[in-house]
Amino acid sequence: MKLITLNTHSLIEEHYEKKLRAFAEVIRKEKPDILAMQEVNQLAGGEIWPDEELPGFVRCSGFSLPVRRGNHAARLAELLNDSGLSYSWTWISAKLGYDRYDEGMALLSLSPIADTDQFQISRSSDYHYWKTRRMLGIRTEAAPDSWFYTVHMGWWDDAEDPFAGQWEQLNRILQKKGRLERGTNVWLLGDFNSPSAVSGEGYDCIRKTGWLDSYVLAEQKDDGATVDHVIDGWRDRMAEGESCRLDYIFSRNPVRIGSSRVICNGTRYPVVSDHFGVMVTVSV
Repeated sequence: MKLITLNTHSLIEEHYEKKLRAFAEVIRKEKPDILAMQEVNQLAGGEIWPDEELPGFVRCSGFSLPVRRGNHAARLAELLNDSGLSYSWTWISAKLGYDRYDEGMALLSLSPIADTDQFQISRSSDYHYWKTRRMLGIRTEAAPDSWFYTVHMGWWDDAEDPFAGQWEQLNRILQKKGRLERGTNVWLLGDFNSPSAVSGEGYDCIRKTGWLDSYVLAEQKDDGATVDHVIDGWRDRMAEGESCRLDYIFSRNPVRIGSSRVICNGTRYPVVSDHFGVMVTVSV
């Protein structure tokens, strides 16, 4: 099984069309079983793109906001479908970003999506507040005993909505839903806004609650850095030229990871976002 996660930055990126097509080519070549994306945007108030016209789209349970023309996930799925690679996919929006985008997350699966899930992890549920956070998950026909969630966490030191509270809520809801029971595995893929090199904060919090970092488990790996320059949300938290690992793939249960690679970093595929992606292979 191959998993990829990327904070896409999507419509905000310069040279967006070129980067969208470059990333579609990455997915066409790698053919991940699961692709998790964050900051998956559409222009709020744009023309509605009817569900029945969206190849492979599965509406997430409990989410009613329409997909609109130009939606990043829809565009990607369309490009892949046109190249002969069909994905089952779903998307939600968590908030209004940059005062003009429905900003959310998406999951694409090579296997048909069997079930969907979404829930709030931030204190705020205000759609117009930029710190509102939600989770999106799927279960697939190929892996009925596993759930895959795309994650975009807040910051450890945020006075209004700190990482620790969001992480506690995430685990509480997964426990309540029965996701953490024996016989089920849960994967968390995404941007955790927590550098692995900083002790006593978000990354350590995750590890101490029993989640396993696929990078640590990997038999083969690179340096793991997914950000190599100052980006939005980190302008007061990173030094210019600093590299760090902010993006992860965590498993709830022990698994064998053959490799963990950073992609779309200019070395392994072109840069397409302000984050690099992570790709892991899971050995069965």
